[in-house]
Amino acid sequence: MKAIIYETYGTPNVLKVKEIEKPIPNNNEILIKVHAAEVTKADCEMRSFNFPVKWFWLPLRLILGISKPKKQVLGGYFSGEIESCGKEVSKFNIGDKVFGVSNLRLGAHAEFICLPANYTIVTKPSNLSFEEAAALPLGGLNALHFLRKANIQKGENILINGAGGSIGIFGVQIAKAMGAKVTVVDTGIKEEMLRSIGADNFFDYTKEDVTESGQTFDVIFNIVATSSYSAWVKMLKPNGRYLIANPRLSDMLRSVVTSKFTDKKATFIFAGEKEEELLTLKKMIEKGEIKSIVDKIYSYEQAADAHRRVESEQRLGAVIVTAVQ
Repeated sequence: MKAIIYETYGTPNVLKVKEIEKPIPNNNEILIKVHAAEVTKADCEMRSFNFPVKWFWLPLRLILGISKPKKQVLGGYFSGEIESCGKEVSKFNIGDKVFGVSNLRLGAHAEFICLPANYTIVTKPSNLSFEEAAALPLGGLNALHFLRKANIQKGENILINGAGGSIGIFGVQIAKAMGAKVTVVDTGIKEEMLRSIGADNFFDYTKEDVTESGQTFDVIFNIVATSSYSAWVKMLKPNGRYLIANPRLSDMLRSVVTSKFTDKKATFIFAGEKEEELLTLKKMIEKGEIKSIVDKIYSYEQAADAHRRVESEQRLGAVIVTAVQ
C-alpha cells in the first residue's frame, strides 16, 4: 500500500510516498481503507520534532524515537471504509463508512490502517463527505471537551484565542450552539470565515491587543501556547473560567493557584477523545448545529505542501490528504 512516510526529523521535504506492507488485523482489530486524513499541527510538530510546549519533550522523544522516528507514518484523524474485521469484532461490518482517531498509533496517512475496534471510531455522518468527516475529530473532540468543562450558560460571553485553527473553528460553533456570544482572536485573513460560522466579534491580533481592550468575559478559551497567562486571567469576570488547550508547565502550576485562591477557575485537563463525544459531534453535524470546514485537499505526492500549508497559519479550515482519486 502507499503511505506518506518520514525516516528522519526535519522540514516538510523529509516526507515521501513509499510502498509499505499492508497491515493485517488481529482478532480485536478492524482494517480501514483510509479515504481522507487531516494534516494537523501535531503532525508537523512530530515531523520536525519542534513543539511550542517544551515540558513533554523528553517523554515524547522516548515515545516517538530518539534519533529517528519509530513510527514513520503520521496521521491521527481519518475517515474511511471498513475492509475487514477480526473474528472477535462485532461492533462493525465490512463496508461501514467510519471516521475517528488512531491515538498514538498514528498511521492514518496511508491507504490502510489497522486499529482496535474499541478505539474512538464511529460510523460517518451521512451528510458529510469523507474529507469533511476527517476534518471533524481533532477540532471537534477537543473543543467539545473544554467547552463542556466551562459549563457555558446561555447568554454568556466567551473569548476564543486562536479561533481559526482546527480546535477553534469547532469551538466557535459549539459555543454558539450552547447559546454563548462569541468573540474571536486570529489573523485578519480568517475574519470572514470565522464570522460565517458564528463569531460575533473579531480581533486581528496583528493590529490590536484584545488584552488591552478593557473587555471582560465569562469564559476564555486559549488555544495559543505562547500566550500570557496573567493577561488572559485578568480579562475574566468574577467566577470566570479560563480554558488552556496547550498549557506550558508554568500555566499548569498557576492554574492550580488561580482555581484554589481566587473566584476564577483555570482548566487544562486534556481531552480524552471519547466515543460518546464523537457521537455527540455526529448528532450535532446531522442536526446542522455545526459543520466541518475544509481548506484544501492534497494528494499523497503533495504531502510536503500540505505540511507547509498547516505551518503557514494561512489555512481557512482543515488540511486534508487523500490517496483516493
